[in-house]
This record gives sequence, structure tokens and C-alpha cells, in this order.
Amino acid sequence: MLVHKRFGEEIQIDYYPNTPAAECSLIREMTIEQGTKQDWEKLSGFHYRGHKVAVPRKIFRLVRGDELCGVIVYSYPPPACYGRRLALPRMSIQEMNKQLSIINRVVIHPKYRTVGLGAKLIRETLPLVGTPCVEMIAVMAKYSPFAEKAGMQKIAQQLSVESVSVVSRVLMELGFDVQLLGSERYVNGKLETLSSKQVGRLKEAFVKNKHLRFKKEFAASRHQPFGKGADYIACLQNADLTKLAKLIKIVGLLQQTKVYLFWSDKL
Repeated sequence: MLVHKRFGEEIQIDYYPNTPAAECSLIREMTIEQGTKQDWEKLSGFHYRGHKVAVPRKIFRLVRGDELCGVIVYSYPPPACYGRRLALPRMSIQEMNKQLSIINRVVIHPKYRTVGLGAKLIRETLPLVGTPCVEMIAVMAKYSPFAEKAGMQKIAQQLSVESVSVVSRVLMELGFDVQLLGSERYVNGKLETLSSKQVGRLKEAFVKNKHLRFKKEFAASRHQPFGKGADYIACLQNADLTKLAKLIKIVGLLQQTKVYLFWSDKL
């Protein structure tokens, strides 16, 4: 209903159907164009994960006039990825680089969230990345399935592995809130309150529950990205609180439910 109040008692009332808008009008004011790493760096502080990204393959940005509203970073695919075998056959690294890209980061400025821009950014850039297939590992897909809305297919869901769950339980017994393990300040503060005996118990939990991602933190050579078991134990026993804090942050990442999503130009 729109009321036109004119002079005196002159009033005009117009009635319109109460139909929800198909999309936010702001979306029509935005365009997608080629971006740069500098664009990512400008918005990286609004992303829930780290600011570092793998070598970019393509970067696109979402703009409204001169205002940067969002960025998507496509990278070369990692050698192994949970869920990939359910979507693609085994192939060499060289062939994989030709056939596949991975969405490394998607970030929308907080000012413009919840209006469908994440889905728009993915949907309109998938055909532009230059490979027939694209994959994505999403942690937030459980709560915000914007990649599926953009046309990607949910292939598999990875739950926390037992070794990570055991370490997580030990952390809870030591007083950690496992929902805050991604906060460096929180983890460092909790570690400083632990006794030497409690620190020893935590180290023992990491020793008994090895995970490749834990071992990678102590790898001495890029030719052995996950190091040796004996070296891992020795380094862990001598690890200071700073190193333990990094391992605990990894626990926080690994215990999250991850979803593997896939897109192909043939689908």
C-alpha cells in the first residue's frame, strides 16, 4: 500500500500485490569483473579463515560502482581431496590441473551479506575460470548452502575423524571451549593457565592420536610434507606453548563438518 498525502484532505491510496521480491534490488546494481590479489587482501579480514591463499588461478571481484563488495579466489587443485573420487576418475597432476580448479575463498563485505551475493559470485564465475570442472570444500555449507544455490552439487560430507575427536575431548577436560579453538587469543590465554602436568597430558594426547595435519606442522622438508613419526614425537615433546597453540587451532579446523561440492560444465 502506498499513500500519497497531498494538500488538505486530498489523499490517494494505491494498493499493490504483496509478492516478495525475487531478489534484492542491490544485486542489479552490481557487476563482476576480473580481480587481483590486492582485492582479496582488502576483504580478507572479513573471512573466517586465514588470510593466506594458495597460488591463485583466477580472482574475480564483485563491485557496486567503485565499491568493492566481494571477492572469489580460484586456485589449482590439491593432489588429494576428500570426496573427489566420487566425482572424478583418478588422473595425473598435470591432467588434474587442466581439468579442475578449486574455489579457495569466497568473501562478501559484511555490509552486503544475506542478500544472495555469495551465490551470484560463484554462479557467474564458474564458467569463467577456464576449467571444465570446479570443486569446493565448504565448512559453512551446513548453515549457508550458497554454493548449492549457485549450481554446485553436494557430493560428500566429512565428519571429524576419531583421532581429532580424542584430542578435542582432552582439551574439554582441560577446560577449553572447543567452539573457540579458532581464536588465537583465547587458546594462548588458556594454555598459560595450564600446569606443566596438564601440558604434558595435552602433548601425550597429540602423540597418541597422530593426524597427518598435526605431523605436517613439524615436517622438516618439503619432500616429506608430513614428516616422520619419530621426528613428530621428538618435536612435540620439545614444543613450546606457541607451537601447541598452532596444533590446537588445527584441531578446531579439523573438527568442523566439511562438505565437498562439485560443478561441471557438462552437468
